[in-house]
Amino acid sequence: MRTILSLAFAVLASAASAHAPVINDGLSNTTADSPYEISKPEHSKAIYSELTGAPQYYRISSDVPFRFYAGLTAPKLEGCALQQTFDLDVLDSTMARIDRRAGDDVDWWEWYEEFGKTWYWVGPEIGADFKGDRTYPAGTYYLKVSNKTNSGKYVLAVGDEEQFGIGTIAGMLMNGTMKKIRTGWWDENSCNGSKTSALAN
Repeated sequence: MRTILSLAFAVLASAASAHAPVINDGLSNTTADSPYEISKPEHSKAIYSELTGAPQYYRISSDVPFRFYAGLTAPKLEGCALQQTFDLDVLDSTMARIDRRAGDDVDWWEWYEEFGKTWYWVGPEIGADFKGDRTYPAGTYYLKVSNKTNSGKYVLAVGDEEQFGIGTIAGMLMNGTMKKIRTGWWDENSCNGSKTSALAN
């Protein structure tokens, strides 16, 4: 435990500007009828997931107005072009669309994330520069992630208020979160389709 906490202190400074990583391991529901629940929507988090034949849905419920941010990125593998683009829709409580960012309409750009030491393709975002630029009224909202084939690995970033403390980092180290992300989303064989989905392991 002492070693883990020492490592947590060592990476805390660089983690302060990162979205706390969360792995959607395929066990959590992401259907329209049973969406993945996002709590504390202003708290920044990055949800690593994969489309496996159907759109994925996330639900945000808030009793108070909240600053809103959502954006999509994809792993950038060395020597591999961008494999798929992804669309991001915001739906209201009745599942009616209130905002949309189409992945094909965005110039995906390369970005190096210091904490994870990994490269991303940055795609559509509702906000600007990884920050929220609007406030949503209290209520229930849904985020829908999809593309033409409903396939491919992506990262959904939500919120912009950093809550990345020592406890979070210690938990990541004990659970091997960063290792799982590296092997699951940055496997260099993934661009040619030769690896089985990380979510199936």
